Amino acid sequence: MKQWQKYVLSNGLRVLLVPQKGITTATVLVLVEAGSKYEVKKLNGISHFLEHLCFKGTKKRPTSFDVVSELETLGSSHNAFTGHEVTGYHSKVAAPKISAALEIISDLYLNPVFDSAELEKEKGVVIEELNMFEDMPMRLVPEYFTELLYADQPAGWRVGGTKTTIPSFTREDVIRYRSAHYVAEGTVVVVAGNVKPQQILKEIKQLFKTIPITKKTDKLPVQESQKDPQVRLIKKDSDQTHIALGFRAFSMFDERRYALSILMDVLGGGMSSRLFQKVRSAMGVAYYIEADASLLTDHGFWTVSAGIDNHKLIPALEAIMQEFRKLKLASITRSELERAKKHLSGQLLTGLETSEALASFYGQQEIFKEKILASETIIKHLKAVTLDQVTQVAKDTIRNEGLNLAMIGPLTDLPKDFQFKV
Repeated sequence: MKQWQKYVLSNGLRVLLVPQKGITTATVLVLVEAGSKYEVKKLNGISHFLEHLCFKGTKKRPTSFDVVSELETLGSSHNAFTGHEVTGYHSKVAAPKISAALEIISDLYLNPVFDSAELEKEKGVVIEELNMFEDMPMRLVPEYFTELLYADQPAGWRVGGTKTTIPSFTREDVIRYRSAHYVAEGTVVVVAGNVKPQQILKEIKQLFKTIPITKKTDKLPVQESQKDPQVRLIKKDSDQTHIALGFRAFSMFDERRYALSILMDVLGGGMSSRLFQKVRSAMGVAYYIEADASLLTDHGFWTVSAGIDNHKLIPALEAIMQEFRKLKLASITRSELERAKKHLSGQLLTGLETSEALASFYGQQEIFKEKILASETIIKHLKAVTLDQVTQVAKDTIRNEGLNLAMIGPLTDLPKDFQFKV
């Protein structure tokens, strides 16, 4: 029996209902195909800016206070987020209050007023958010990594925009961008948790009956171009150097994604991983070190991220590079394979114990793939991964023509004898 119910309404809106009786909360999540990869250069950051503005007032709730005070009165845990390819608005409440939360989230999604004075004030808020991230190198270094890979195209632009683009946004820019993307065809409404599906479906049909049904504007395809290893060093006086070191990969639709998940877990997926044991436990030069894959609809990459003692940076980089070379030349062990399968399977199951996690798990599959796999199916795919498949995905991705390094710290150049190649 399916754990979710999918409906496509007559206006094209997709609805996912994920009833779970064993929990006391419910979550509404509205996802839309809008993000920095849908932008043009002069409007870089407008997806994120629009996300902010939707909370600044609606026709029914004219001010930001009206919106958030109603949510907080419900005891709601709510927020919004913007990525390269998706924007989301969500609220988690005690299950009996889900209808009220659904009505508020639908209102801010469908009926924002974009008050001109509020729009101008919010530019300052968003710029301060960018300033905050400038002081968080652990958060900032992945941005430099994607810029290094994709340069001056949407995939390489920052989700939050820049201090140059944000002040230039007009109310007309926001309305035009929203009209191109916030339409039924590009929207998914998810409600998960302890809910009555048919009642919620009826409410969604009524609340979203006015959503625009125009054709959605698509994004430009990503252009991949690299011949040699690339390095970008960002100088910052600090006690620690933050790195993002990794390789170009493939999209989320590639069948090799399960083998890549195993590879990431073995390399840097937990405290028993190779890099944690080597760089943190044995060398003692980093507090955090991890490996992770970022696979999007038409491109992807994987990275090792770490914060490293400035004085031990080069030995740490050499140790990481050595692990890359080992993976390229020899298979992981069978015990590593089995441990990774169990670790990933367990994380998946324990990570789906809350209504917001369920909403995100099912909703993001639908918005990106329009095809949903249950957790049990994903676990079956993970369990079916062979040593040869992990070896092959390592060989496919660990290549000099896909190797990239971004660093934030006091170093201005790599030593000439450092072997930055695999």
